[in-house]
Amino acid sequence: MNSTAFHSADILIPKDCDMHKWSVIACDQYTSEPEYWDEVSATVGNAPSTLNLILPELYLEQEGVAQRIDNIHTAMDKYLADGIFTEYKDAMVYVERVQSNGILRQGIVGAIDLEKYDFSKGSTSEVRATEATVIERIPPRIKVRQGAPLELPHIMILIDDPGNTVIEPLAKAVSDNSKLYDFELMQNGGSIKGWLVDKSAQENIDKALCALADPDTFCKKYGLSNTPVLLYAMGDGNHSLATAKEFYEQLKKANPDQDFSNHPARYALAEIVNLHSDALKFEAIHRLVYDVDCEDLLTKLSEALELSDAESSQYVITYCDGTEAKEYIHKQTSNLSVGSLQNFLDGYIKANGGKIDYIHGADTVKSLADKHSGIAFILPDMDKSQLFPTVIKDGALPRKTFSMGHAEDKRFYIEARKITR
Repeated sequence: MNSTAFHSADILIPKDCDMHKWSVIACDQYTSEPEYWDEVSATVGNAPSTLNLILPELYLEQEGVAQRIDNIHTAMDKYLADGIFTEYKDAMVYVERVQSNGILRQGIVGAIDLEKYDFSKGSTSEVRATEATVIERIPPRIKVRQGAPLELPHIMILIDDPGNTVIEPLAKAVSDNSKLYDFELMQNGGSIKGWLVDKSAQENIDKALCALADPDTFCKKYGLSNTPVLLYAMGDGNHSLATAKEFYEQLKKANPDQDFSNHPARYALAEIVNLHSDALKFEAIHRLVYDVDCEDLLTKLSEALELSDAESSQYVITYCDGTEAKEYIHKQTSNLSVGSLQNFLDGYIKANGGKIDYIHGADTVKSLADKHSGIAFILPDMDKSQLFPTVIKDGALPRKTFSMGHAEDKRFYIEARKITR
């Protein structure tokens, strides 16, 4: 057992498959754009694909979701029975993803120990959520995991490694003999390569992670004292990891006499990425609000947050019916613009109804506001250097505070892992 929460796993990689059709984007992307998923389905056709093993969140609140989940479980069973996977025991996979903008992103796929993860508010665990976890979003995801023999990760976890000691050395440690895949991703996703990491390199990874997790080193880095170590901060897939954690805790509670110390459900497959990677650009996630009285919402927003054109440290850009305005927030209810806005929207929608969606890209959210006769709220970007210090000192950020890059650059599904005995 490794000393930190991240270590090797028994990883499944498909063999003799068209990898371009096998690999699809994270399920929580393009939730307001059904045409994207229609194009994915057309590309995949009848070929083996992770599309058949995941539930795009677009469909979570639509009719027939129970049947979709049953179909996912059936497809998982079939793929296992058909022997389409090769299983690599005690493995890690070094990943090089060339994003749509041509920038290289490096990562390592392995297992996260859920015993060292706590998504609750005020958590001091080694693995922590970086944004508020919406408990209501977990049960429908647990339904996908219940009875599923496999998991597929779109989880990306960040480490704060300015010295490039953990991931980057692998570029020179792998060879063509250990390459597992190399292909172009669909839908403008760029390209990706993956290599099996040998035992010697795995030991070096563990040593470097343990060095980052040294309590004295940690406290010195952030100017702290006697503070629990935060080594792994959630980047993408916050609710997916929370679902894995909750499912594992439910299993333990339902089976108090069983030993779960080595149960596969104790772990979740994830990719770790260095916060300092040039490929990681923190971008704001904008808000789309519709099925509301737009005039009433904007009036009450202005009153609640005391909006004006006089500059302050927080602002929001509103777009409605072709009109765009930048207004500054003078009655702040959070340390971030997104938090002040979100606090208002949560209360307004609870009292008045309406729908809210979280959208990547200013042009996209404005286009969708026109389409739905709604309001787009365009927010400022967050400086990624503030992520770890803020989570350490203040806890999780408001939900959907930031996004690591554009939608097409999110993690694609490739690897899988068995989660049942």
